Amino acid sequence: MSNQIADNPFALCRHFAGSYLHLGISGSVACYKAADLLRAWLKIGLDVSSTLSAGARQFISPMLIESLGAKPVYGEMFETGSDVFAHLEPGMKEGAMIIAPASANAIARLARGAASDMLSAQALAFAGPLIIAPAMNPRMWAHPATRENVQILQKRGAIIVRPDIGDTACGEEGRGRLAKLPEIFLAALRALSPQDMAGKNVLVTLGPTREFWDGVRFWSNPSTGRMGCALATCAWLRGAKVTAICGPAIEVYIPEAVKRVTVQSASEMYAEAEKIWPKADFGIFSAAVSDFAPERIKTGKASKKDFPDGTEIRFEANRDIIGSLCARKTGQKALGFAAQITPDMPSLLPLVREKLRHKNADIIAGNRVNPDSGAFGADENTMAVADRNGREEIWQAASKADIAWDLCSWLLKL
Repeated sequence: MSNQIADNPFALCRHFAGSYLHLGISGSVACYKAADLLRAWLKIGLDVSSTLSAGARQFISPMLIESLGAKPVYGEMFETGSDVFAHLEPGMKEGAMIIAPASANAIARLARGAASDMLSAQALAFAGPLIIAPAMNPRMWAHPATRENVQILQKRGAIIVRPDIGDTACGEEGRGRLAKLPEIFLAALRALSPQDMAGKNVLVTLGPTREFWDGVRFWSNPSTGRMGCALATCAWLRGAKVTAICGPAIEVYIPEAVKRVTVQSASEMYAEAEKIWPKADFGIFSAAVSDFAPERIKTGKASKKDFPDGTEIRFEANRDIIGSLCARKTGQKALGFAAQITPDMPSLLPLVREKLRHKNADIIAGNRVNPDSGAFGADENTMAVADRNGREEIWQAASKADIAWDLCSWLLKL
């Protein structure tokens, strides 16, 4: 699987297992990237069928797509031995259809409602969400005819995953190369997701903070922001407008549609969250915020020459971000996290319960960060969760994407 796709927590999600996706592949040099997308969707349990246009078959073989696990892989209409109604079959299933890559020719056929080959006929007969990921020469993408065709499809409800800017196979540079694979991967999942958070504004804090004690050294923790990225992605998949306030060095992939604000310190994170909070419907506070900030002993780099006998560093308490904002709730719902060291999961629940009361939150999700727990940066987590109505649960190990999905569902039901 492409490392790009694997960088997003939803590459391990099991929530979509059994959902149907039809993958159309049209003639573009970017055809080979469809194999990575197919493998990623199959890995999370999607039921994927596929159709390659005549142009696509000049670049890759249907046998490749079939051998990776797509079933069925449709041939052309009127081929000997083919089902006479194969052009209608994908449209008989509940799910989504994606064409990636979509050439200028494929887009033109879709725009005028042509049914001259298997792929365009299947798209015409498909009533579910249609996602199109264009890939072509930059001048072809910029041509008024292509722009008009894309606008026509958008007006009909098609989802366009806009191509990227960069070098293309023809040696030219500009907008036209296939979008980043995680964007296409997640666009399909969004089309398969309930839009039960549509119209909601969601604030997510994630990752560590860094509290500098000289010009180059800081106090921090090993958080990677993976849980927060899963939550931000999940809210976006379900239709929300999401702002993610990210601590430094976050390498986990976040959809481009999520507004990303990068900060360093706890005070910076609070300042940004305070701006967004009044208009938020949900606040998800997953960041591993440093409880204390060291006093700066030097603006530049401290050295042994400055402190030949060593030095003491005084720490001051940082502002309680979730507690401060929840004290000024005006209808928002807040989900907080409690990272604790405990001997077992049942021992975590009383701490979660106390934090829920102390923070005035609506839900607190607790996880163990014992040295042997592997919580920071792991793909999975175990959780102890409690809400303001007295509901309490302990969740066994699951992917952070699946945990994010269940936490968002819990928030919506409160």
